[in-house]
Parts: sequence; structure tokens; C-alpha cells
Amino acid sequence: MAVWDELTGQDAAISVFRHAAAAAASGSAGMTHAWLITGPPGSGRSNLAYAFATALLAIGQDDEEAVRKQVDARSHPDLSVLSTENVIIKIDDVRGIVGSSHYSPSVSQFRVMVIEDADRMVERTSNLLLKSLEEPPPRTVWILCAPSEADLLPTIRSRVRTVRLRTPSVDDVAALLIRRDGVEHDVAIRAARESQSHIGMARRLATNTDARERRQRTLDIALGVRSVSDAVVAAGKLIDLAKDDGNAITVERDAEEREHALRSLGIEPGGTIPPALRGQLKSLDEDQKRRATRSLRDGIDRILVDLQSLYRDVLLLQLGVDTDLINAAIRDRLQDVADRTAPAQILAVLDAITTARGRIEANVAPALALEAMLVSATRRDSR
Repeated sequence: MAVWDELTGQDAAISVFRHAAAAAASGSAGMTHAWLITGPPGSGRSNLAYAFATALLAIGQDDEEAVRKQVDARSHPDLSVLSTENVIIKIDDVRGIVGSSHYSPSVSQFRVMVIEDADRMVERTSNLLLKSLEEPPPRTVWILCAPSEADLLPTIRSRVRTVRLRTPSVDDVAALLIRRDGVEHDVAIRAARESQSHIGMARRLATNTDARERRQRTLDIALGVRSVSDAVVAAGKLIDLAKDDGNAITVERDAEEREHALRSLGIEPGGTIPPALRGQLKSLDEDQKRRATRSLRDGIDRILVDLQSLYRDVLLLQLGVDTDLINAAIRDRLQDVADRTAPAQILAVLDAITTARGRIEANVAPALALEAMLVSATRRDSR
């Protein structure tokens, strides 16, 4: 499998990185030491970053497939990765990857440093990275990923070459699911549409029945809101759905991490933990709690994105546009809402959803933000 095969809908960006990898191999112009890949969530930023990393690390190697497998496992000796599921990237983690960037490549011609979600660095942390971008070792390549250039400091932006990704089409994402995951055509199309071309979410919806059921439950709850009391109850139900969704992603991984940590310390699962080792496990527990917090926030945001798609579809029907619906599977229910409301009311609900997302990002209690948003939805039936 070629390193670029799992990418979709980004032909222009792939061409840039193919050319850069070829230039790196030949020593010609066209290669630079620091890159920033930007694009909307689910556009494939990290996938493209690792494809480019694989292409660079495979230069001069006899077995490109072996290199690709090492990159996929994040085990290649000349690849360093910094990713986080916490709210921010910790400064000690950046200090660690900056330190390793000065090592010489061991088996490849380059040493590649990937930072996913570089937008989660606060200013002090970004400034620590800045010096390495200004004065990099000759064989070190940095690849940063972020939603947009505006999410990084101007000093960082001025020292990287930016490649912008677009949102892939529904057909592109569906074709990837069919080719890569063996998903049936109808399931792939629906998952790609309902995920709004978010590649990771599309794969989850296409391959995970529970994820599909949770999304449908989200829409059912919103459509059932008729009063302020309904809104309060619905907010609690949506929070529970977000928790379930987050747990589905993190619980199994947390258990595996804890078991691995115990074994690495020589402790059998269920065995007594010596006092001297409890500090190390406490640090793991704290990391997992931070990840759970981030996972819950991400789950709530996914719910709000799904609700945006719901009311966006209602608005389209009110305006006489009955094609390109995200939630085409429940078109009759959408039409019922469209018939009972005015476009101005639906626009107000969409504004309330945007406000709720901003409030939650600003650390307002999610339950309060959701209640306020859903109360606005109770006014939709006043036509």
C-alpha cells in the first residue's frame, strides 16, 4: 500500500508533499524544514502528516512498507510524536520533543517531529518550540497540525510553510470507507453525509452500531423538546449521551494503560501496590482524568454539531431546498418541524447552538449551556 492511499479529497496538498519528498530525496529545492498542515476537523491533517513522515523516513530504504508499519505504530526510531487528549499540551511534553529533535537520525536520512493539535499550546509553550523552528538541526523536519494558522502565534506561523486542506466531499469520504474499511456503499454514503465529511467520525458511524444509535438518540431528544421543562430534562439526557460516547472511547484504553503500567512495575493485576510506586500510578490516573474531561467536552461538541445539522436541514426545507440534506434519513420529521416554524425561529436556534459551543469552550458548565440552548428551541413551535 502506498503511503498516500489512505488520504482522500486532498489532491493539491498531496501533490505539494509528494514534490517535497522527491526534492528531499534528490537534494533539490522544494523541501523545507518546518511545515504546518491546517484544515477543518476530520479533513485528514494528521493522516497527511504521517504520510509525509513515512515518505521522508523511507528515503533510501529498501522496504517502504516496513517503514509505513513502523510509522503507523509510532515506533520508528527517527519519528517523534506529540499528541494530547487533554485541553492543552503540557510544556514538559514540548520540552521533551524539542530535546529529542537534536538527535541525529539513526536509520533514516531525516528525523521527523510531528505535533498534532498544535493549537493546544499556550503562548509560553509555543515560545519554547519557537527556537527549534528558528535554528533546526540540518536533518530534522517539523510537521505541525492545527485547524487554522490563526490558532498559532505569528512568530510560529512565520517560520513554517503552510499547506491548507479542504473539507473532502461526501463521495470522497465514502469511497475511502469502502476501499479501506470494506463498508457497504449505502452505509458509507450515509456515514459520510451525517459526519459532514469528518473522516474519523464517518468511520466510527460506519463501523460502530452504538455510535449510530447515540447520534440518532441525540436527534430524537432535540425533536422531542416542547417546553422549558423538556429542555432541562433533555440537557441532562444529552450530557449522559456525551458521557457514554466518551466512555466508549476511553474506558477500554484506560484499562489497557493501567494494566500495562502495573506489569511494567512488576505488579500483577489485582495485586497490592507498594507505597513507593503509588506516585507513578497517581500520575497515570490524573492523565486519564484529564483525558476523560477532554473526551466529555469533545462528545458534547459533537452533539452540538449534530444539532446544527438538524436545524440547518430544517432551514433548507423551509427555503424550498430539499436536496443535500445531512439527515436525509429522517426527512419526514424534518419537514414536520419546518411546517410548524418560521425560518427566523430556526435561525435563532442555530445562533443559540453557536453560543452554546462558545460558552462551553469558555468553561461554562455544559449542562447550563445546553439548557439555555434547548430553551431557545422550545420557541420554534410558536408559528
